[in-house]
Amino acid sequence: MTLVEFFVGLIAISLALSAIMTGAWLIQQRTGNSGWVDTVWTFGVGAVGAAVALAPVGAEGVQPRQIVVAAFAAIWAARLGLHIASRSAKISDDPRYADLIKGWGSDARRQMFILLQKQAVVSIPLALSMFVAAHHPAPGLTVQDFLAIAVMAIAVLGEGVADWQLQTFKANPANKGGINDVGLWRWSRHPNYFFETFGWLAYPLLAIDLTGAYPWGFVALAGPACMYWLLVYVSGIPPLEEHMIRTRGDKFRAYQRRTNAFFPGPPRAAS
Repeated sequence: MTLVEFFVGLIAISLALSAIMTGAWLIQQRTGNSGWVDTVWTFGVGAVGAAVALAPVGAEGVQPRQIVVAAFAAIWAARLGLHIASRSAKISDDPRYADLIKGWGSDARRQMFILLQKQAVVSIPLALSMFVAAHHPAPGLTVQDFLAIAVMAIAVLGEGVADWQLQTFKANPANKGGINDVGLWRWSRHPNYFFETFGWLAYPLLAIDLTGAYPWGFVALAGPACMYWLLVYVSGIPPLEEHMIRTRGDKFRAYQRRTNAFFPGPPRAAS
């Protein structure tokens, strides 16, 4: 991959993500349900990732690694996007966004547009990691590539199980107002976020060439780093746990004391 090809890819990714999040803003404004924002974002990032993975770079035709990355993007977007869409269809608004909108007051329309464009910007490393992983020039698939496939499979399965366990818990009327601390949720307060981040490690595995023959491959490390930062420090755990404390109070505080926030580990004794 030449420097020109890299920057052409970067520009295409940036423009596409900006357009997608403008669409998400229009949908949110029309429906009043900000839950659709994350649905559009997921399908959008997946579509951009698949597109740049299959984009022609150099004189070679489509290579197996490009197909693998495009499949990763499609599977990830389909599973997560359909899950979020199902959840969004059952609510009137996402409490994380709703709190922000309430705080913005009369300036909410403009502030929401700015926020979603910021989301487009911070999503660039995710799509770039797919782009550089897909265009690793080594012919065929290596052991490292098959390890990446195993990582993605574990991540999709783990996140799916975590989401299913949470849905099952919420579907039981006896659990209303309670805290789901069974299954994977006993080991982590956010096992779905852990497996989501874990899956993005597949792209550096596909991209990085330790011989130094493909220096662009190290750009793929930005994908899991960005996802970890977003989920642990920005749009994932902090606003969600603030909402849980407001709605569950001491029950959730006790859960925080005995259960790791992100990385799975055995529950701690109550203090």
